Amino acid sequence: MAILVTGGAGYIGSHTCVQLISQGYKVVVVDNLSNSNIESLNRVRELTDTEIPFYKIDLLDRKSLEKVFEEHHINAVIHFAGLKAVGESVSRPLNYYYNNVAGTFVLCEVMEKYNIRKVVFSSSATVYGNPKTVPITEEEPLCATNPYGQTKLMIEQVFRTLYECDARWSVALLRYFNPIGAHISGRIGEDPTGLPNNLMPYISQVAIGKLEQLKVFGDDYETVDGTGVRDYIHVMDLANGHIKALEYLFGTTGVEAFNLGTGNGYSVLQMVKAFEEATGKKVKYSIAPRRPGDIGECYADSTKAKKELGWVAEKGIEEMCRDTWRWQLSNPNGYKLDQVHT
Repeated sequence: MAILVTGGAGYIGSHTCVQLISQGYKVVVVDNLSNSNIESLNRVRELTDTEIPFYKIDLLDRKSLEKVFEEHHINAVIHFAGLKAVGESVSRPLNYYYNNVAGTFVLCEVMEKYNIRKVVFSSSATVYGNPKTVPITEEEPLCATNPYGQTKLMIEQVFRTLYECDARWSVALLRYFNPIGAHISGRIGEDPTGLPNNLMPYISQVAIGKLEQLKVFGDDYETVDGTGVRDYIHVMDLANGHIKALEYLFGTTGVEAFNLGTGNGYSVLQMVKAFEEATGKKVKYSIAPRRPGDIGECYADSTKAKKELGWVAEKGIEEMCRDTWRWQLSNPNGYKLDQVHT
């Protein structure tokens, strides 16, 4: 069974490819490499001892995308491709709407042309905006507070509308929280372009000496220590969630949303402490003003995913921190230079 993975060279996509292959799926990857690196796929091939067909194309390039469907008998799609930085989306909203939403339009039209209507969509907890209560269930009102989250919300609606018009569609909307960690081998992990937008790669780059200190954005939220609280989930648990969602699609039609998180919230300063305890490395930090679009507290109720997909997060915060540090030590410059830091 062949699965097309859009954005498969990215952080979550590459880890999901490893898990797909381990479960016996054939993987075909399309990625424009705008915020990823082909070396990640080379390492997936190494880890799995499997050749992976790869196409460097943009989803907006309909003709090239159709060629992929012509050359492979695709059974379903896992859709990761998209711009993904909250802060950047605030400063460049049109880029996000055009790339993320229009790219999905083209993907869906090509899928229909080739009679493929099963898709796992990489959504986000940002679709909940500033939630009224936590933990967040799938029934929480949807109201994204930044352009990135709004593109995810718009795409979710696109899939719902497709199903309303054609009941053959089967779609899993995976609203996941904050992925961190890396493959236990240390061969693939999160490799941000430029200054990290996410907390854990920023922490690990401070710990290894690439960055001077961590900027903690806001210490006046109504949380345990004033810093933002998030639900951090190991990327391998997240990858397994995509496998479970894929299995679910082949037994049903319709559109369903699922939260993928641990159900535990950790503040920024708690994450700093957890990293220091797991690695023995001190992390220097300073307090900075809040960022536009950020919220105080966000963590998941993943009961629905457990009940309907048979999925639960298995890895704890210590393992997430250790695996992040192993990746950083082995790849101090990410995929740009394969050397061990000493």
